[in-house]
Amino acid sequence: MERTVQNLFDEAMTLSESDRADLAGALLNSLEPDWVDEIDSAWRKEIAERVRAYDAGEVEGIPWEAVRSRLHERLNERAKD
Repeated sequence: MERTVQNLFDEAMTLSESDRADLAGALLNSLEPDWVDEIDSAWRKEIAERVRAYDAGEVEGIPWEAVRSRLHERLNERAKD
């Protein structure tokens, strides 16, 4: 019997939610080019450096309320255009 995408989907839907999430992740990872790992590695280093700088008191965080307010202002400005 030939397996079709629909057959595979139907079979996958019998898996638990966790297993479906794992399968979805594996399928997405199979589509990503090799350079994605390099980007992920660079982001991990960047994040680690930002956390280190924050923990050392070299930079200050911005309260969520201020960020949200700025985002709302920007969205409202775009809506006017």
